[in-house]
Parts: sequence; C-alpha cells; structure tokens
Amino acid sequence: MSAEKCLAKGSAAPGPVPKDYIRVYSMRFCPFAQRARLVLKAKGIKYETINIHLKEKPEWYLKKNPLGLVPTLETPAGEVIYESPITCEYLDEVYPEKKLFPSSPFAKAQQKMMLENFSKVIPYFYKIPTGRKNGEDVSGLEADLKEKFAKLNECLVNKKTKFFGGDSITMIDYMMWPWFERAEAYQFKPFLDGTPELKKWTELMLQDSAVKALMFSPDAHKAFFKTFLDGNPDFDYGL
Repeated sequence: MSAEKCLAKGSAAPGPVPKDYIRVYSMRFCPFAQRARLVLKAKGIKYETINIHLKEKPEWYLKKNPLGLVPTLETPAGEVIYESPITCEYLDEVYPEKKLFPSSPFAKAQQKMMLENFSKVIPYFYKIPTGRKNGEDVSGLEADLKEKFAKLNECLVNKKTKFFGGDSITMIDYMMWPWFERAEAYQFKPFLDGTPELKKWTELMLQDSAVKALMFSPDAHKAFFKTFLDGNPDFDYGL
C-alpha cells in the first residue's frame, strides 16, 4: 500500500486511492509532512504513504500540487488537499472521531493564533545550523530562539496545563512537535534547560503513541540533516 522509497522524476504515477483510505504524499524526514502523518495516526485513519523526491519531483506530482511541496492528501474521489495546517484541519473535520481541535470557536482560534506565532519560530531551526556550518556568528539568532522558547514556556506556565491546549494532546501540540523531535539533532536541546515546562512538554509528547510510531532517532535525524545542509539531501536515508 505504501512506498517507503521516494518517487522521483520519470516515475510512474500511482493508481487511484483505494476505497476507505486516504493517501498522503510525504517525505520521511519532512517536519511539515510529519504533522499530517501525526494527525492520521492519532485519529486512527486508514492511510497509505507515497514518498516524493523533493529535489527531482515527478511530473505527475506537480499536476496534483503545483507547489511541489509535501504533505498533500488525495482521496478516493481524486480530491487533492495541500499545505500542512490545511491538511490537518481537513482531516479533523472529515474524520470527526477523536477531534483534535477544540469545539469552541474561540479555543480553536487561539490554537490557530498560536500556530501563526510558532511559524515565526521555525526558520530559526534552519538559519542557526546553516550559520554554524558556514562559520558565522549565530549568537544573536540563538538568543532570539531562546527567547521564543521562553515565551512558549510562559504559555504553559500561564495555562497551568501539561499541553498547549489543555491536559491532553490537541492539534497545536502535533503541529509544533516535529521541530522539537529534531531539537537534539539540530543541537538545540540545551536551550530547553532554561524552559522547564517546555522541556516537560517534550518529555510528555515522547510518551504519545502517534509520536512514538512515527519518530526517527536523533542519530537518523542528524544523518539526514547533514545531507540536507550539504545541499544533497538523502531522502531515502536508512532504507
């Protein structure tokens, strides 16, 4: 049902999506695609995965998603949905069992605002390692990231909850998790020492069954990320 090795330019397009399944076009190490896969796994949705070579994208894939990014969802009816927050919200609405977004419109809006804020944090996960690799002074960027971690920590302190949406995992936790899974590989783990509640949140997330089912070891992340920084990402690393 699923293709672990990524499909590249010149590959044959996969056939229709089987009945009662949904297909996710992904890349094993992509944190944005991991968001959709976490939601699929957490909600117990039957899905198949097709991995895409993001440097040499198949022509047929660009017809489905002209941006050529992952994740992309495809239904048996041939409907195509892309952009990670949109795919995750779609899955939560179409498969209402085990809702991940809160039912209150205000609480849902709060999660979306938090996600918008978190989107400003993501670039640091790439700018800092790239700067380090190039021998640049990244102390200013590191200070900014520590400050952003401190704000997330403060958010948990103020809420007095274990997770960002309450005392159980909700959508916002899954939307933020993929970058924290990579914190050790990207050498950001020591930054969490100054943010005890955020650190505790990462430890609780590691106990979640969906997180455990999809995670890679820090060593695998480190090895893939090195190929990414070198400009020649090995999308099939470890296969």
